[in-house]
Amino acid sequence: MSRMRLLALALLGLATLPAAAMAQSTVDVVRARGHVLCGGSQGTVGFGAVDTRGEWQGLDVDTCRAVAAAVLGDGRRARFIPLSGQQRLIALQSGEVDVLPRTTTWTLQRDANGVNFTGANYYEFTGVLMRRDTGVTEVTGMKGASVCVQSGSTTEITVADASRVHALELRPVVYDHTEATRQAFFQGRCDALVTDAAALASIRATLASNPDDYVIFPINDKLEALAPSVRHGDDRWFDIVKWSFQALVVAEQLGITQANVETMLASTDPTIRRFLGVDRGNGAALGLDERWAYTIVKQLGNYAEVFERNVGAGSPLKLVRGHNRLARDGGLMFPLAFN
Repeated sequence: MSRMRLLALALLGLATLPAAAMAQSTVDVVRARGHVLCGGSQGTVGFGAVDTRGEWQGLDVDTCRAVAAAVLGDGRRARFIPLSGQQRLIALQSGEVDVLPRTTTWTLQRDANGVNFTGANYYEFTGVLMRRDTGVTEVTGMKGASVCVQSGSTTEITVADASRVHALELRPVVYDHTEATRQAFFQGRCDALVTDAAALASIRATLASNPDDYVIFPINDKLEALAPSVRHGDDRWFDIVKWSFQALVVAEQLGITQANVETMLASTDPTIRRFLGVDRGNGAALGLDERWAYTIVKQLGNYAEVFERNVGAGSPLKLVRGHNRLARDGGLMFPLAFN
């Protein structure tokens, strides 16, 4: 199904929603319901996957739990709905989920067609996963390769662009479901698997019988912003989701951690006092409890802690922060002012 057809269906779904539901703000709906509905992946360890205890874990999961902590005072009051690449934007636009933290690239056409991106929670390049014994370690060596891609993702465009730029005659093999795409690659139905490089690292670490048998390399020199998103038309909810993630980043900038956040309440630093809600104003501006940011950090930690336990040194993926470092450390995570 074409992207325009999917968008038309999504907008049709919005048009048929009851007028009362359309008029009611998302934060009021969430509070009345008692939990935040979050779009989840179909199983990407490190970003969004169910663990052996049946609990959702990952960087995107914690992003949505930050919203639940801010609005409801409890990050555990986030519920996750697994969505494929094809389903995710339709589910958001039609109201099936309140927020979509699931790995989604921020693009112009998505932003202009019913979706508001709230700011990147992860910067990434699009990667290629291939068997090491092919001897291919860069995109120019992929002449004539078949490539597994998921429908509804930007990788379809990326593969087509790379094929044209380098005259590779790549042959896309498109699947609707995340799991089907990955299985097809490991079953030898295509020569390469293309998606976000961090997702490929997760796939290699969790699905390959011997991860060392596979290599990952970039398909181009472009960096992409993976960003949580909300529907157009509810600025208050947009602000809440945006600043809930920013709380994680700003906490790291200020040196506030899950371990020391309690003692930081006694700080005389006016910036820290405003951030933690000791000096009032930020909560009222968003229509939240004054200590909403304190609650996020108390329950989840700061961005560095979220990153390290989910995809960094404390995780099976052991990814380096790279572009996801704070701006002061040479990265792209730029903390905004809490005043």
